[in-house]
Amino acid sequence: MTTPKMLSEDLVKLAIAALEEIKAQDIVTIDVREKTSITDFMLIASGTSSRHVKSLVDNVLEKVKEQGVRPLGSEGLDTGEWALLDLGDIVVHVMLPTARQFYDLERLWQGAEQSRAQFSAEPGAEQE
Repeated sequence: MTTPKMLSEDLVKLAIAALEEIKAQDIVTIDVREKTSITDFMLIASGTSSRHVKSLVDNVLEKVKEQGVRPLGSEGLDTGEWALLDLGDIVVHVMLPTARQFYDLERLWQGAEQSRAQFSAEPGAEQE
């Protein structure tokens, strides 16, 4: 699905680094390889405003393109409430906390292995 030179796990690390670079909150990785054939991983993160959500997705997009990964598509960049970036092997969801709470994707995929990014801020945590 992605370019042959980049493994799914490496793409996840790259996307997490891009999200952390501009202070995404509460980044969660969900391994869905055993649950669906659509994608291997889902990344879910929160932004603090519509502008922040858009900036987070734009940064991921820029970083993956630098590595030769061509996105399959994106959704929601116009509203900034919930933006989705389809990178084939991973799907990145960036949402405002209210949308994230409402859709609760973590609960939807609760049978899949989930992990939080090491430096990811918890909701409500102070950022420098």
